[in-house]
Amino acid sequence: MASVHESLYFNPMMTNGVVHANVFGIKDWVTPYKISVLALLYEMTTSKIALQERRRLNKLILPLQQGPDLTLGQFLKTVEDCCSQTAYAVKSRLHEMADGELKDMEFFFTTLPTPFTAFDSEAYKTSVVGLFIRHMLLAYNKLSFSQVYKLYKSLQHYYHIHYAKPTDGQMDLPTLVADDSDMDLTSPEDTVGDKMEKEFDSPLLISELRLALCVRNDDPVSRGPLSQKQAEYFLAKQAYLLKNDDNKALRPAALQEELNNMLKFNPDFAEAHYLNYLNSMRVQDIYISTHSLLHYFDRLVLSGSEGKSNGDEGYGRSLRYAALNLASLHCRFGHYQQADLALQEAIRIAQESNDHVCLQHCLSWLYTLEQMKGSDSSVLTEDSVKMAAHFCLPYLASLGIQSLVQQGAVQGKSAHELMDALKDTDILHWKHSLSELIEISLAQTISIWRMYGKSTMAQQQAQLLLNMSSLEPVNFGVQQNNTEAFAVALCHLAELHAEQGLYGATAEIFTHLKEQFPPHTQHAKLWMLCDLKIQFEKHMNDGKYHLAHPLVPAIRALNKTEGLYRKAQVLKSLSRTTEAYRILQKLQVHCEKTRCTETIIRVLLSTAELHWESSDFSTGLPLLLQALSLARLHHLQALASRTLLHLAFTQLMLGVPEQALSILHEALEPILAHGGIMDKGRALMLAARCQMALVATRPNGREQAAVAIRTLDEAASYFSTLNCKERLRDVRYLQARLHSSLGQGAQRNRCAMLFHVLDRELQTPRAPADMRL
Repeated sequence: MASVHESLYFNPMMTNGVVHANVFGIKDWVTPYKISVLALLYEMTTSKIALQERRRLNKLILPLQQGPDLTLGQFLKTVEDCCSQTAYAVKSRLHEMADGELKDMEFFFTTLPTPFTAFDSEAYKTSVVGLFIRHMLLAYNKLSFSQVYKLYKSLQHYYHIHYAKPTDGQMDLPTLVADDSDMDLTSPEDTVGDKMEKEFDSPLLISELRLALCVRNDDPVSRGPLSQKQAEYFLAKQAYLLKNDDNKALRPAALQEELNNMLKFNPDFAEAHYLNYLNSMRVQDIYISTHSLLHYFDRLVLSGSEGKSNGDEGYGRSLRYAALNLASLHCRFGHYQQADLALQEAIRIAQESNDHVCLQHCLSWLYTLEQMKGSDSSVLTEDSVKMAAHFCLPYLASLGIQSLVQQGAVQGKSAHELMDALKDTDILHWKHSLSELIEISLAQTISIWRMYGKSTMAQQQAQLLLNMSSLEPVNFGVQQNNTEAFAVALCHLAELHAEQGLYGATAEIFTHLKEQFPPHTQHAKLWMLCDLKIQFEKHMNDGKYHLAHPLVPAIRALNKTEGLYRKAQVLKSLSRTTEAYRILQKLQVHCEKTRCTETIIRVLLSTAELHWESSDFSTGLPLLLQALSLARLHHLQALASRTLLHLAFTQLMLGVPEQALSILHEALEPILAHGGIMDKGRALMLAARCQMALVATRPNGREQAAVAIRTLDEAASYFSTLNCKERLRDVRYLQARLHSSLGQGAQRNRCAMLFHVLDRELQTPRAPADMRL
């Protein structure tokens, strides 16, 4: 294990799995901050440091060299977090130079190990440390005496300002930075000697200092000017964090200010425009997103090597990919007409240039756009998969197959067909190490099993995803658990725990989700909607409709369809039947257009329940049969079982308990195996009521009553887990009636007492237990 870290320490082209083409920038200066880095490297090469601390320090080398200049306080704190002993030694070394004389700084440079002669030292010439020391020694030896003196004064100022009291007044900002031309390695020595007395009062230089904000999430601190390499490092780090861990990137406002300052002095910096585009997408700013995206491609043509080397072809390539990205941008914001126009433009330019790869990307976005509109895009998706396989584009081919699986699930294909297709994509993922698509495939598998009502399989796949080791290289301390797939898996786990009444575990999952996906991040909408739905269901189960009703507008803001359905549920519970019926009819028409089968079935069940309110049970039968047909056609076992419960209840109310019990036996097994606590309790309570109805018609009536009592006891345990007092009150009422019919006075009195306690605690009129499921 030690050899791995040592090779990392001395490999000049690798750090944390990231390959760097050029370790040092084109333009670098001898600054007080770089002297601090030299002091750190000197202590690391001459002192004995524990292996664990040395590993932590090794990871700091390139970030300290390539990143923007830090203040002394930030630098020492960063080193102290890794090794307090080394931080103290570096502070002492800087104190000797800053509080001493000029010769002390010169003596420090003379004691540095020479990369070409110190073969026994760790700073040999091919290591990162050796290259940096050699670079700084060459720069220092090139300085004239006046420049060395100015560097010494800057070092003193850099050191003492760290210990200055706030009442001492702020020092002049320009004195913190050495003149670029003085420290530039390319400056002729005889032309810079006359600049010693020059005052650094240039407004441009002062403004450039504000470009070097801290890349952390705490208060930004101004530092020295960013070199080209430092700017590229900052942009690369922020772009990586936005993609993999939005929470660790700069806040949108701070990053926007940083990029605005960069673009103010270099408007043609194409990468800054692209990062601005990504940052604007975080806050859903359509204007700045579009503006930055177009400017990125404009600057890419004007200043990038692509346009210069390829001529018109470089310009055309930028133009068609700009149109394609613009189409994807409009898709994200739901502007389907604008997206379609931009996509047609990208297709036209790609056809003129005979760019098959761009055309394949256009085709993938075309079927995605059609799918977003609610149209059937299966033919386009199949064509896209075939063409992607032909042009050896595994990423697009896999995305196409996953889209076909999603469409197949909506269209009602069986589980084994979908799982076979996902198995083929998994082979493709592992072959090409497409870890991001592996995560998406697992998340999609979880959703499919949940849709089919197989909660055990869904939980197994969720655990597999959460415990999977990602193939992506981990940089900047980012863990690969901040993607949309992980958010989906955790939301499914939260719902599964809530269905079993484990609200404590659900709260812990949401606590983790809020930490990993704060409200300002792009995937926060997933857990927000999931949390609201769980709270709504909990209040509805408890009979606290006044607490569930305020949640409806929040749910509707995140998902209009779910919001309308929840509103109808609340209105139905409040006996506002006409309003609830109107909303359900409107929702059913909308879902039939969008082919949302699950919502259609739930709407049909709710509409049948509205008919029960007026004791019109026979009118609800056609609706329930239609719901059962849809559920079985699309293999939705959970909804099919729930529909069977409604059918059994309707049969019981129509006076056919034998038929009701027969239907109920078909639904009990899947409900007890995969259903939630509420469904289990309702099913057992309905079974007990069917058994009670058969007591008077069968010779073994006492045995049937005893079985019904035991069934009600099991249902009561489920309702107690959910703390559903209204349902418990109904159970105690039915138990008291059964014990009374059996002549068991003591048990009857006990159940009657429990019923009375619950009735007084609820303080709400009891709905007839015989009139609701």
